[in-house]
Amino acid sequence: MSKALNKLQSKIYTLDQLIDEVINWKDQNKKIVFTNGCFDLIHLGHVEVLARSSDLGDKLIVAINSDESIAKIKGTNRPIIEEESRVKQIAALDFVDAVILFQQDTPIKIISSITPNVITKGGDYKTSDVVGHEIIQENNGEVAIIPLTQGYSTTSILDKIKNE
Repeated sequence: MSKALNKLQSKIYTLDQLIDEVINWKDQNKKIVFTNGCFDLIHLGHVEVLARSSDLGDKLIVAINSDESIAKIKGTNRPIIEEESRVKQIAALDFVDAVILFQQDTPIKIISSITPNVITKGGDYKTSDVVGHEIIQENNGEVAIIPLTQGYSTTSILDKIKNE
């Protein structure tokens, strides 16, 4: 495997591996930022939310919905891009430090296992709607809502493709 692909693969974690890594980062007084999403058809809006999330701490963890969980949330015609590709695309971003795939409907198990300092979500969320906000706030953490980049959404891209 190439050096670059090895680096990319090293950013993809199981929950047990991520817990160990987060303990190590916290021992180094690193501020841990967590976000999650489907990241189907990755676009500029995704990249900018992730970049802004990364700016809020020292380490950015991105949890990605599995194909099965996306189908439950968005319907049987989704995702467009399968989970292995989505995980590797997000891991390829330089400012992303760890990526984890989750099978459940929400990432609450991950959040409660690693207790990040900050959770971020895009501007279409309210703090009270962010999964895990209670855990973060009970541990003196922060929930940050990141403004969305206008004009970019997976739905609008799919609509454009259908109308072409």
